[in-house]
Amino acid sequence: MKVIQILPELNAGGVERGTLEVAGYLVKNGHESIVISHGGRLVKELENAGSRHLTMPVHRKALVSLAQISKLRKVFIQEKPDILHLRSRMPAWLAYLAWKTLDNRTRPRLVTTVHGFYSVNAYSAVMTKGESVIAVSESVRDYILKNHPQTSDSKIRVIPRGIEPEIYRPEFELPAAWRDQWHARLPDLTGKCILLLPGRITRLKGHDDFFTLIAALKKEGIPVHGLIAGDTHEKKQAYMEELRATVARLGIEGDLTFLGHRSDIREVMGASDVVFALSQQPESFGRTVLEALALGKPVCGYDCGGVGELLAALFPQGRVPLGNQAKLLDVSRAIILRREKPAGVGRPFTLDAMCEATLDVYHGLAG
Repeated sequence: MKVIQILPELNAGGVERGTLEVAGYLVKNGHESIVISHGGRLVKELENAGSRHLTMPVHRKALVSLAQISKLRKVFIQEKPDILHLRSRMPAWLAYLAWKTLDNRTRPRLVTTVHGFYSVNAYSAVMTKGESVIAVSESVRDYILKNHPQTSDSKIRVIPRGIEPEIYRPEFELPAAWRDQWHARLPDLTGKCILLLPGRITRLKGHDDFFTLIAALKKEGIPVHGLIAGDTHEKKQAYMEELRATVARLGIEGDLTFLGHRSDIREVMGASDVVFALSQQPESFGRTVLEALALGKPVCGYDCGGVGELLAALFPQGRVPLGNQAKLLDVSRAIILRREKPAGVGRPFTLDAMCEATLDVYHGLAG
């Protein structure tokens, strides 16, 4: 079987990582994998795992991109894939319009993955046009049925994202050199319960709620230190200054550290005691939550969207009603004092389970 996946670029993100994971699984199981994108730093990793990459400017939201439709059509005719898998809206439209011009008796079968809660409009509707539509969570499935009622429930397949158990496991130990460097850089963490909020610096990630929690726990005499792990876009610098002002107003400058972007987030989670997911809007899945739970770290998060689903399945005592700061304090306190831990992460939240289910969708269409 030959599969073409298409997405804007191959730099970083959940869509990109999922694309590489499925591509690698296809190759390992004797299938042919091709990925079309504008390129990026993950191309080498993709090709080293046995896939081919075709570089095309399918990422631009501009009229000039329409010129790619005929070029994609030629690629599809030349490559004769069995499956065409669309993973993002702009390249999905280009590929879909090219696919529609092909003979419906011989053209590849069409799969789309809805990775998020897209804005509800005609532009987003392309992600529901697959002959089979993959939703990354039950919340996304509900979003599709509510906002795109023309989509038949029977063609939606919920396939959660998955972790690699050999990489994310409760037995994971911090490398000695990393641990020494960590303690040398952050000596104030010694003897403290470390609370981690991962994610980019945006207004939706719940930083204010996290800061208020740190201040409340400190007032109760519970020794905690908060960590913020995430990069700040140049356009978000003003918001970053607002956050620093809030930290100063609450008097927790010595109890909170901004780590900035971290490429070693697994290790940072491994060095933390509790991980938080406090997004002010429902998230489609919550991969960081799953990774933390797989490392044996308790997660405290707002009970909505994909985060709520994961917590309900794997660590229900960590659920907090959205925006309820009093309950956030109660739940956090209980987790810290009782030293509660998740039971573990297994199927369907493993990488193999995700890839097997995706391949099953392909086989179901291609026969």
